[in-house]
Amino acid sequence: MGMLETIGRSVFSLGTERMKIKLIVAVLLGGVVFLSGCGGSPSLTQSYMRENASLSYIKTVAVLPFEGSKRAPRIRELTTTQLLASGLVDVIDKGRVDSFLQQEAIPPAEALDNFTIKRMGESLQVNAILRGSVEQTEGVRGNSTFTEMIITLRLIDTETGLLLWQASGRGSGYSLLDRMFGFAPKDSFTVTLDLLNALFATMR
Repeated sequence: MGMLETIGRSVFSLGTERMKIKLIVAVLLGGVVFLSGCGGSPSLTQSYMRENASLSYIKTVAVLPFEGSKRAPRIRELTTTQLLASGLVDVIDKGRVDSFLQQEAIPPAEALDNFTIKRMGESLQVNAILRGSVEQTEGVRGNSTFTEMIITLRLIDTETGLLLWQASGRGSGYSLLDRMFGFAPKDSFTVTLDLLNALFATMR
């Protein structure tokens, strides 16, 4: 009986140790999942789509100059690239857009009335125009500096002047996981691309 008791205790002890190991692994995995979900800084977006509106007829779009920070021209370029890459619509060359604005003596940030929007659509042969605004700041946590970006995009029908879709989003280069493991914050280019992709995902 003594030998059987010893074996039994050993088996029980081994089983208990295995349970402890499994519990520790589960806790560690749960912590990683939790930190991945809330420790990072994913793009936060909010969007509006006109009720009963379909964007299937929007084939070609003109991207107008962006308002906001000094990086607005660069972000306009990235927006055009990502919009083309998304395959949602075609985009005309910005030179044609800027030329129309110059000929019509329209300041880039000026509000457009329905008549002007319709004339732009007919002249440039586009179904819609895309307007945007951008705000970029730098955040600081400890000795880490990172980019924070806010972008708003508006898609306007050139025939009616109606707002079809609007999306706003905030992106950040800061991530708790990156900081924990000593990685550098995402640069402004990566933050912008991630945010634009998140915005365009709401258009689908």
